[in-house]
Amino acid sequence: MNRSLIILIIVFVITFLLDVMFGSVLIPLKGLWNIFIGEPVAHPAWERIVINYRLPRAVTGVLAGSGLGLSGLYMQTFFRNPLAGPYVLGISAGASLGVALVVFGESLWLLFGIQFMSGFSMAIGAIIGSFLVFAVVLFFSTKVRDNTSLLIIGLMFSSATSAIVSILQFFSNPEDVQSYLIWTFGDLGSVTLGELQVLFPLIAIGWLGSVFLIKPLNIFLLGNQYAKNAGLNMTLAKYGVISVTALLSGTITAYCGPIAFVGLATPHIARMILDTSDHRLLIPFVGFLGAIILMLCDVTSRMPGLSHSLPLNAITSILGGPLVIWLIVKRGNISNSF
Repeated sequence: MNRSLIILIIVFVITFLLDVMFGSVLIPLKGLWNIFIGEPVAHPAWERIVINYRLPRAVTGVLAGSGLGLSGLYMQTFFRNPLAGPYVLGISAGASLGVALVVFGESLWLLFGIQFMSGFSMAIGAIIGSFLVFAVVLFFSTKVRDNTSLLIIGLMFSSATSAIVSILQFFSNPEDVQSYLIWTFGDLGSVTLGELQVLFPLIAIGWLGSVFLIKPLNIFLLGNQYAKNAGLNMTLAKYGVISVTALLSGTITAYCGPIAFVGLATPHIARMILDTSDHRLLIPFVGFLGAIILMLCDVTSRMPGLSHSLPLNAITSILGGPLVIWLIVKRGNISNSF
């Protein structure tokens, strides 16, 4: 096993423990260990906090961070574009539109006897919205030959759906606008144990799909013409990359909101650390690194002493932006990876 990957796994375990320990109530490592082995703890409330809140939140951070990192890696390789991210196909915009229709259309739904506004119904709206955009993008992928055209189509769908959301916001009351705005901040703590039973298998399917994408992704880096000469089924490979990316990014957005930065930056950080574009190393490394980055941002957003959790998206950008800039300046040119 690669030495860097071993170190990363150790850091991953430490970060996971920190994510469970830290919060408005600091739980020491000894107390955490006693909870895990079933021994009595100094404060009975610690066990409820860990089992019902901290542990699901940390597991969600692992699932979301790894999924966003991997989907960002797939899009950057597929389009051979360092600016591509997990939401470049418009999947996140579709999820946002689905949530907007649930939140801002509350009065309309009540006319039909349907009452939305629970977290679960918002997740359903996001899943439906992301699936519809995915279906449209998949349809257009059969009509265009080059990936650049597909990238532009995805960006146009993002712009169109964002415009519709803006119109819905304009005609909505302040309370609904605030609810939608809070969802866009990104949050790992809103996922319950019951929702994890849905989130985990969906992300696991995306992880499993990564195994079958290793060879096509490595060939994509050599160009479409080489891929055809190598006997790669371009249509099947394209559908596979788009489907796995849509599954990961759409599911994560539905349950955690549109989390920024992680999917775009994690693949670049991994390439710079490993100094390779081989997806046999990049895929597991990006998975662990994405989870670590998101959990660290989550810990920072709810440090002890804070009465409320800070917006997760603000933390990911504030902490991650300078790091990526430093790595890019240090390396000099990231386009060589493509």
